[in-house]
Amino acid sequence: MKTAIWLYLFLFLAFFDLHAQYPILTPFALSLGAGPAFIGWMMGMYSLTHLPGNLLAGNLIDRRGSRRYIVFSLTAAGIILLFQAQATQPWHLLVLRAASGFALAFLSPACMTLLASLSRDPVTQGKYMSGNGIIHTLASVVSPAAGAYIVTHAGYSGTFGSLGWLLIATGLLAYFSLPRHRAEEREHPLHAAAAAPALSPKAGQQDSVSIRYYLLPFFISCAQGVLFFELPLAQEGSGGGMLSTGVLLSLLSLGALSTLSLLFLARLEPEGRIAVGLLGMALCFFMLAAFPLLPQGAVLFVMGAAKGILLPAVASLFILLGGPGRLGRTFSRQSIAMSLGAFAGPVAAGQLRGTVSPYFIAFLLLMTALLLLPWRQANKAAPLVPRAE
Repeated sequence: MKTAIWLYLFLFLAFFDLHAQYPILTPFALSLGAGPAFIGWMMGMYSLTHLPGNLLAGNLIDRRGSRRYIVFSLTAAGIILLFQAQATQPWHLLVLRAASGFALAFLSPACMTLLASLSRDPVTQGKYMSGNGIIHTLASVVSPAAGAYIVTHAGYSGTFGSLGWLLIATGLLAYFSLPRHRAEEREHPLHAAAAAPALSPKAGQQDSVSIRYYLLPFFISCAQGVLFFELPLAQEGSGGGMLSTGVLLSLLSLGALSTLSLLFLARLEPEGRIAVGLLGMALCFFMLAAFPLLPQGAVLFVMGAAKGILLPAVASLFILLGGPGRLGRTFSRQSIAMSLGAFAGPVAAGQLRGTVSPYFIAFLLLMTALLLLPWRQANKAAPLVPRAE
């Protein structure tokens, strides 16, 4: 539990740092002379460079543990932010965002693997995933508005510089606080051997996971990328500005927090929770596209609530599919799918924004994910472990 508390602290600081950039990246790029299409590529490039990092992360984390990669990601991303504070041309920002995408590609698989390895019970693992979502959401509630507030007083350079030093300090704290060995390695060998047949899929099954599972995080990430691309531009166009964008993103996070706090949801089957979350988010995107006069804050709050149901359920599903000793590779492939989606979403939105609402694109993506949800395969792949009462 001590490791989980430390990890949650580092995740809070890292997520605060990252989400504080969302409402200010687009105005910063505009101030450097970038156009909407270039901004779409800039946001997509960050996700595209996740791919080589994700490909490396899976096997490395399974072999060497999570600690060193958490420290590397946080420290390297902080250093890159210090350089980003000095950017003067749009292509500077493109290159630095690409470098940041590679550095942070190790963080999510490493953190998720370490959290999942702290318990062998599926319900407890689900609660750890919900805890990760709660920490993520708590940070994102205050960070967008905080980032917009800081930039009005310290400017872009001062904001990126302070966020960079915060990430570096978090990386150093992780180096001295996280355990040097994984939880799996500290288990007694006989206990681990006895647990493996009960928890892992049949031999060879873990390498033949249907691509339909990875389409789920791909489409979800596409839709989120569309939102993070379109919302700041729409607010700039309507005169709302950075502060308005930060407040709306904070409402999105408050909605997620409202459902992430319902830890009893971890006892429900992940497929049902995924279906409810996908449908809820899709309907919210449809309302943003078709009824622009509706209060955006209320719609984003409901969307956040659906997101709070969806993301822990997806994580629980991949824990069941991965099994012990393969969580790094499983979460790495999930991150690859999310990186591809986060690249495709903003790029498509930037290219098609003049002909169709990006929010409608996100609606179609999420409805496609709902139709492709592999119900029966997910039930068969889940390990037959009795749930704790």
